[in-house]
Amino acid sequence: MATNLTPGFVPVDDARLVKTPTRISWGAIFAGVVLAIAIQLVLGILGTGIGLSLVDPVEGTTPGATGFGIGAGLYWIVTTVIALGAGGYAAARVAGVHDRFDGLVHGLVVWGVTLILTLYLLTSAVGGIIGGAFRTVGAVAGAAGSGIGAAAPKVADVAGVDTSDVRNEAAAYLSTAPADPALMTPEQAQKEIAKQLPALARGGTDGAQAESRIVDIVAAQRKVSRPEAQAEVTRAKAQFVKTKNDTIATAKSATDTAAGVAAGTSFMLVIALLIGAGAASFGATTATRRRF
Repeated sequence: MATNLTPGFVPVDDARLVKTPTRISWGAIFAGVVLAIAIQLVLGILGTGIGLSLVDPVEGTTPGATGFGIGAGLYWIVTTVIALGAGGYAAARVAGVHDRFDGLVHGLVVWGVTLILTLYLLTSAVGGIIGGAFRTVGAVAGAAGSGIGAAAPKVADVAGVDTSDVRNEAAAYLSTAPADPALMTPEQAQKEIAKQLPALARGGTDGAQAESRIVDIVAAQRKVSRPEAQAEVTRAKAQFVKTKNDTIATAKSATDTAAGVAAGTSFMLVIALLIGAGAASFGATTATRRRF
């Protein structure tokens, strides 16, 4: 029996579902990522050694912080280009891609996986170290507090001091100042004035009450009339307000400078990451030029 054939079509009896070949090799990408991270680590350690060799506090030839930071940033960009370029080239070469677009995709995936894995390792490692350090400090502080609480009565007994006397003395340190400024000691007067300063800085009704309280204390402690004390407090208040405003202005300026530096660093980091993506892509597409 003859089989009817239609030109340009596979015979119906011989038709098979053909699986689309996979155009991305995750094994090759993994190999490229491992290679990129390894090269980055080796070059990073090398750069650290070079940087430390430049530090010479005895001779005074240590480079400045600005120059050192710029050099470190440029070195990091160069090492990133080398590492990602090698990783992208290895991934495309191992995957055996012949299409430049497939090579480009392999290089970009190597770059993305390397970036994500590096950020994860850095944040997890640093977070673990800091968290462990704070947990250790907290445990030591807690143990120290418990130990002091248990040891205080024993120390008092050894010294021949009654425990109740120790408590009374501690309570005396924590007691509030007398309401009458004339009955205050100089130390109590200073503490009371310091206590009133936040309300004085806020102003308003609380500020007026705090200022009146400070005037009474100054008049009683210096044995001067209240108008004289008021004049002294007014001068001190003006100086206090000036100092506070100068501090706020300095803080704002420092914050603005820090924000500018952070913004510049962010832009430079984005540029460096894009350069790394370009290096990985270039290395991968280079590997597709040769047929194998």
